[in-house]
Amino acid sequence: MRVGLLGLGRIGMFHATTLSTLVDELVVSDVDTARAEEVARRLGARTGDPFDADAVVLATPTSAHAEGLLRACERGVPAFCEKPAAPTVKETLRVAEAVERAGIGVHIGFQRRFDAGYQAAREALLAGELGELHRVHMLTGDPAPPPAEYVAQSGGIFRDCHIHDFDILRWVTGREADTVQAVGANRGEPYFAAAGDVDTSAALIVMDDGTLVTLQGSRYNGAGYDVRMELAGTLGTRAVGLGDRAPLRSAEGLSPDGPPWPDFQTRFEAAYVAEMGAFLSMARGESESPCTVRDALAALYLAEAADLARREGRPVRVLEVAK
Repeated sequence: MRVGLLGLGRIGMFHATTLSTLVDELVVSDVDTARAEEVARRLGARTGDPFDADAVVLATPTSAHAEGLLRACERGVPAFCEKPAAPTVKETLRVAEAVERAGIGVHIGFQRRFDAGYQAAREALLAGELGELHRVHMLTGDPAPPPAEYVAQSGGIFRDCHIHDFDILRWVTGREADTVQAVGANRGEPYFAAAGDVDTSAALIVMDDGTLVTLQGSRYNGAGYDVRMELAGTLGTRAVGLGDRAPLRSAEGLSPDGPPWPDFQTRFEAAYVAEMGAFLSMARGESESPCTVRDALAALYLAEAADLARREGRPVRVLEVAK
């Protein structure tokens, strides 16, 4: 199997290393041609047209995702694309329609779906072990903020960071969001406010079955990279993210034994590897896409609604932003 990879930034390099152990031939490409040549030499790959392959992995900047997916449609090549499928709802709809016309398999990269903790929580809920779900709490805290240049083009904390929470909320619960209220604060670097963004966030989401969901986020979680989810039902509760490396300490003296997670890539390393294996299975025709462009669109709708709710200071129904 020959797989092309476009984009050799931080996540692109991780995927390149993983793919080099899973496929027969890896073709890499990057705007920095010298970097591409060096990576190809180190991994036993080659440089060239990444779309001239059996499947393509897109690890380019967000602004180039839609272009890459449309090119995959034109070439008839199954594609993996890091989230989001496109920066806006309008562009994402355009990509979804193009993918459906082309009939190619597309897998959007929401790696939490492949994390063992989230999978176990979903299975427990589906098996009835929690009873009727009443409450969900989610948290995503980065240990340090991204640079100003990144924040300015990120789309804001709800689209850039919490879109992972929105996707995993849909996937674990099997429900859609109805209404969202959101607030934010700026307690750190002024470039967040300059970009119209916030560095601290909170939201209250009401699902279509009445389940209440709370969400918190921070770009300044100094204890480490903290990602958790709690599901509470009439028969039981499950928590995701309370392993040995969770960056928190109990006031009663209980605390994880290992060093705290330093970043998302380390925390979800196993999930990223499993995700790429699932993509290759899809590309070979052995399975369906585990996360379609329409799934990415549903998460984006919730992110759009949350951002609108924060900016306008009112509850927003997801249907207001859904097209």
